Amino acid sequence: MISTIVCLRTNSANSGFQQLVVQLDAELRLRDGEEHAFYAQYNKTDHIHHVVVAYENDIPVGCGAIKEYGPGTMEVKRMFVLPGKRGKGIAGIILKNLENLCRELGFEKAILETGKMQPEAIALYQKSGYSIIANYGQYAGVDNSVCFEKKLR
Repeated sequence: MISTIVCLRTNSANSGFQQLVVQLDAELRLRDGEEHAFYAQYNKTDHIHHVVVAYENDIPVGCGAIKEYGPGTMEVKRMFVLPGKRGKGIAGIILKNLENLCRELGFEKAILETGKMQPEAIALYQKSGYSIIANYGQYAGVDNSVCFEKKLR
């Protein structure tokens, strides 16, 4: 039987989101190694007001968030799908929901950063119409970072 993925728009106080972020941070700690502390300082969730949590049979299986980066621009943050649920299109569903939310809020562009040690994420963003851009903000000059953008209008 094929399960249905249901996405909930919420905020960073959502318990499902918080559970997933703990697992995301544990995975990133392994992937990023010594650079993890640098990235972790920019991944705090207390100032994130727009979150999407994907549920399968009432169990949180993936998440993503957006936060305002600048005029007309939202930054995609905290994208994660449980390892056992990957490869089923869940991340794409979450990303599409986040993009729709950006549009509804009047934003024209989405940007994001991911690490070179996350080839699955890079593939997702390229498949979803994102283009590689120069590393922005705190990621400028960081060799392990890959930054993307997508025009939403």
